Amino acid sequence: MASDTAWLPHRAREISLAAIEARLAADPAHLDSLFERANLLGQLGRPDKAREAYLRVLAIDHGHEGALNNLGALLHDTGFRSAARTTYLQAVSRHPDRPMGRVNLGNLLRAEGALDEAQAQFEAVLALDPAHAEAHRGLGQTLDELGLHQEAWPHHEAAYRGRAVRVLPYTGRGRPVTVLTPVSAVGGNIPTRFILDEDRFQQIAVVAEFADPAAPLPDHDVVFNAVGDADLCRPALEALQSLLSRSGRPLINPPDRVLATGRASLAAALKGPAGVRTPAMLALPRAAWAAPEAVQALARAGLAFPLLLRALGFHTGKHFVRVDRAADLAAAAASLPGDDLLAIEPLDARGPDGQFRKYRVMSLGGRLYPLHLAISADWKVHYFTAAMAQNPAYRAEEAAFLEDMPSVLGQAAMDALARISQALGLDYAGMDFAVGADGQVLLFEANATMVINPPEPDAMWDYRRPAVDRALAAAKALLTTVAGQPRIFTGAAPSA
Repeated sequence: MASDTAWLPHRAREISLAAIEARLAADPAHLDSLFERANLLGQLGRPDKAREAYLRVLAIDHGHEGALNNLGALLHDTGFRSAARTTYLQAVSRHPDRPMGRVNLGNLLRAEGALDEAQAQFEAVLALDPAHAEAHRGLGQTLDELGLHQEAWPHHEAAYRGRAVRVLPYTGRGRPVTVLTPVSAVGGNIPTRFILDEDRFQQIAVVAEFADPAAPLPDHDVVFNAVGDADLCRPALEALQSLLSRSGRPLINPPDRVLATGRASLAAALKGPAGVRTPAMLALPRAAWAAPEAVQALARAGLAFPLLLRALGFHTGKHFVRVDRAADLAAAAASLPGDDLLAIEPLDARGPDGQFRKYRVMSLGGRLYPLHLAISADWKVHYFTAAMAQNPAYRAEEAAFLEDMPSVLGQAAMDALARISQALGLDYAGMDFAVGADGQVLLFEANATMVINPPEPDAMWDYRRPAVDRALAAAKALLTTVAGQPRIFTGAAPSA
């Protein structure tokens, strides 16, 4: 359990803040005091005041390195990603030979999908400091997302070997809920930034591939297994089964259950439940896709052209293409990374208007929570590339889904989602799907890697906030202590 003196840092910060403000009353332009005050306001969970305080520092010193980087992080954490990028660019411009701004900018670029630009920032840092752990961490993740797994692994080694455990900040009052969060070095992790609030939870991240199996686990109250991609992270999940057996604490998303959620294996397992349609799939080694026998293998698996081809272990539409003709198969396979590629039957997700729809529903603690609806003219539907911002009618349709999911989807689809949730057997998971003309759930994927992202601050998205807030509250409730023990749900029957 965490120490009962965990409240001291918060009180110490308040005392320090009062002392700094007393100094600033006598010398309002004292730069070091202004910067320290801004940092403390951020650590005390007062983002608006912290933002104003950093801007006050920058009004005096336009190129203050710490203020630029900390303000960028604050802007990013509060949803102002474009402003954060501008701030980090300013930090790099002012301090091109300093690593902090480049690492921060690289991480933001990677999150936005600008992988080549991110790679350039991390490589620039390593040219300055070949041992910089955060640059190795960022470059390894970027190369993995580019599909360059062999090139990425030495950077994972440099980032995590001997540094597999990382204690994240806690800014709250009183004793926190201490959460051990196993993660994988290669990605495929549940994003927990919006779930594990720093003012409520003390997070201890452990990189599964580099954790010392003989070392005792850090003291913790509950384990939230953040390793979510069964196709990408099998070695990490297998290592965790042994590692976490020594925990003795409640466990959210046991590794053996996550291992059963690979795309192809889950699709096969869900062929039976009524009201659910999963696509036919076939995984083959890369070289096999160029052979004439590949078309016959596809036919035996119930697949015909057009079909979808994707590299395993990637999300948000990366390394995922449509192949219309057998003659295009070898070239499409050659364009994708990875040792094995997965062919997928395309399910018709078009509505009566000809637009493609994709719903996301979270399964949290055995209950179903609507998260979003994306509508697009493109078969590859993702919320960030869909036409939601441009089309008020689409937003109105999404609002109706978020406000009354059963009425929009129908009872048959709700029952099917409940069966999928039970088959997953996970405390935290999500489902991406469409609803066919016959009311069946057309399941694209279901796993633990689904992210609950708050909408951007624009008022246009206010209609989404209640549903997202409910889902985040349910995710946090998985970690809520009841009589000293976290209350978690493992396999309870889902309900709307």
